[in-house]
Amino acid sequence: MARQYLQAGARTIAYIDSAPGAGPRHTLVLAHAFPLGAQMWEPQLRAMPEGWRLIALDLRGFGGSTDPEPDSSMPSLDEYADDMVDLVEGLELDSVVIGGLSMGGYVALAVMRRQPEWARGLVLADTRAGADTSEGRAARRGMLALLDREGPQGIAQEMMPKLLGKTTIETNPDATETVRRLIKGQSPAAIRGAILRMKDRPDATPGLAAIGVPTLVIVGEEDVLTPPAESEALAAAIPDALLVTLLGAGHLSSLESPDAFTAALAAFLQERF
Repeated sequence: MARQYLQAGARTIAYIDSAPGAGPRHTLVLAHAFPLGAQMWEPQLRAMPEGWRLIALDLRGFGGSTDPEPDSSMPSLDEYADDMVDLVEGLELDSVVIGGLSMGGYVALAVMRRQPEWARGLVLADTRAGADTSEGRAARRGMLALLDREGPQGIAQEMMPKLLGKTTIETNPDATETVRRLIKGQSPAAIRGAILRMKDRPDATPGLAAIGVPTLVIVGEEDVLTPPAESEALAAAIPDALLVTLLGAGHLSSLESPDAFTAALAAFLQERF
């Protein structure tokens, strides 16, 4: 499952495809969490249900994707939404289910806000609809300063205890090492761009009631960044939403409890589509 590349104007979008060259089939497109990349979806890429294809994209600057304006002072979350839309349209995919985890969920909600009829289904994992609070924006500014001082390694050290649940930290060193490696492999420019885009993202809450497609909301029971109560509110606000809570998982539930996450995903896709 090597990375593949699509040229979209001045930028290159990298992605990992679970079934490259496959004939017509249902397609799920997922965006990654901060500050990882498409490789975080490897457990799901290896275990998609029959008839389904998973495409995991690197948002601009991450993994193998380029950012034509890495030093822009006004980056927007909508640019990440453009990455997802341009990839789907460039690959000539029809009738996709879209989604993401954490930051990737912000991206999927941005797509739905701008083009509500574009996708046939939605997956929102360990994410929220609301914009950053003033405290949240202050924390982002602190993270920018940390990035300047210590680079991706400092970001990894700061975020690891928040990204992973208590159970994972105590019992799953492989997951811990995978997350650390994925963070340290990203460029400072990609991490900076993501912090700025998240800090100033719009509130997606007003549009939740208008989401007219089946939606799966997944959350780790031990998620401290977007606690289960956030996901409960998110699912309650979307008309056709199913909430699944994964025991023993934190914020990166797809990596911490990959079997349970993939089973919930497969059940949703097979039953609803």
